[in-house]
Amino acid sequence: MGECFGLLGPNGAGKTTTIEILEGLLEPTRGEVEILGRHWGKNDRELREWLGISLQETKLPEKLTVREVLSLFRSFYQKGREPGEVIAQVELTEKEKAWVSKLSGGQRQRLAVACALVGDPKILFLDEPTTGLDPQSRRQLWDIIRQFKQNSGTVLLTTHYMDEAERLCDRVAIIDHGKVIALGSPVEMIATLGGEHVVEFALENTNGQILTPEHLANLASVKSVRKEADSYSLHVQEPHLAIPGLIGYLQETGATLARLTTRHASLEDVFVKLTGRHLREE
Repeated sequence: MGECFGLLGPNGAGKTTTIEILEGLLEPTRGEVEILGRHWGKNDRELREWLGISLQETKLPEKLTVREVLSLFRSFYQKGREPGEVIAQVELTEKEKAWVSKLSGGQRQRLAVACALVGDPKILFLDEPTTGLDPQSRRQLWDIIRQFKQNSGTVLLTTHYMDEAERLCDRVAIIDHGKVIALGSPVEMIATLGGEHVVEFALENTNGQILTPEHLANLASVKSVRKEADSYSLHVQEPHLAIPGLIGYLQETGATLARLTTRHASLEDVFVKLTGRHLREE
């Protein structure tokens, strides 16, 4: 079985630039790129046969059918897959004779991924492949990625959806300002927070009291505290200890709860801790 490696970071962090250097579309300003023991500038033809690429935006000929587009892309490779097989894999058989102009957004995106698959690549580069798609289309693409992995393929994925990275990626790297600031599996990264659960709450009033992260950090089982606008997030190890302690503390101060929720810690929490902002804010 292959691996899905996620590259996460805010806009401008260098994700797309990194991927385009690996794909051979940009020259690196320094350093050396090695892919499967090969190098751009020396083994270009071989690398192009091995890589499947789906960019952030793929412009396909509007007046070609799905079958014609796949046949065209298949012709670029010495070896590859039968277009009809790939069309079936991405669930576009019913649209095989439809013009590209008649496809929905999700169908176009699946066709773009099909163009990356038709050369039977060893490595699949997917740059934000599900941005703007409805939930059903996103999950259809997830299935395609999982199937590619099961066939021993490697996927390099960038995404703005943390739940997507958690579900698909075996390892992730978080980059900010062009540097890798964290690397590991989603489980390993979430474990660095110190608490497996998050208690989020907001207040209707504080009765004149000022709640500080220092006060909240002293509550039972609380590992870390984050203040966000009008709410607080507590990373806790044992919610059944932290929540009664929090409620008791608020009662002592006279503060009134507006809402309180609990959930499992996620990659989004790791990202916020490391960069100081939510990925979706970008």
